[in-house]
Amino acid sequence: MTLLDLSGLSKTFGGLKAVHSLNLSLKKGEILGLIGPNGAGKTTVFNLISGLLPPSEGSIRFKGNEITRLQPNRICKSGLARTFQITKPFGDITAHRNVMIGAFNQTPRVSEAEKIADRVLEATLLSGKRDVLGKSLSVPERKRLELARALATGPQLLLLDEPMAGLTPTEVDELTEILLRIWKDGITILLIEHVLQAVMNLSHRIAVLDEGKKIAEGTPNEIAKNPKVIEAYLGEEYVLAQG
Repeated sequence: MTLLDLSGLSKTFGGLKAVHSLNLSLKKGEILGLIGPNGAGKTTVFNLISGLLPPSEGSIRFKGNEITRLQPNRICKSGLARTFQITKPFGDITAHRNVMIGAFNQTPRVSEAEKIADRVLEATLLSGKRDVLGKSLSVPERKRLELARALATGPQLLLLDEPMAGLTPTEVDELTEILLRIWKDGITILLIEHVLQAVMNLSHRIAVLDEGKKIAEGTPNEIAKNPKVIEAYLGEEYVLAQG
């Protein structure tokens, strides 16, 4: 079943075409990686899908329904949530309260939102930080809180914008395990990431953007050997390092 379908998606800012006629689909139960150089248009694609920006051309369908110009809250309500590259927790409330805000997408009841927040904090290994203020969390904890807030909305599809940026290799491994558990629980994932080893290990398929255009799509193994991707993004050093 196709869960997300982007057809002829474009976004122009003045004279700059940030996304150019993008066709991309994501099946239910997949992890799809979206990679490419800085400025390739990856986050703009997320902003279009999540309703933060209107496309200049093209359509976005989620679960077979047109969501191209829906407001972000309605898109979230439909079962599509996202994280942001720069984490911005509510600093003066606890981690638990931060996550409860996401849970209100599922329920108006405070008691039920509290239970959802507890479950999500446990799933993201933040139970021990339940009563810590958002501003007092470390970088990896903020990354997991960002993930937890999105999970608390009850998504079927999760868009993750560089969740591993700024993490140590050990922290990357820990977050990779968390994401695999989330996926095994039935959540489909679209992932932007520059930590190549992680995105290669996690993804079933990878799409590559360069200057707003999709230049390649395939399995991690196919992408790692693609001459266009090597030239535009991976570099010969990456290929040599893989042996």
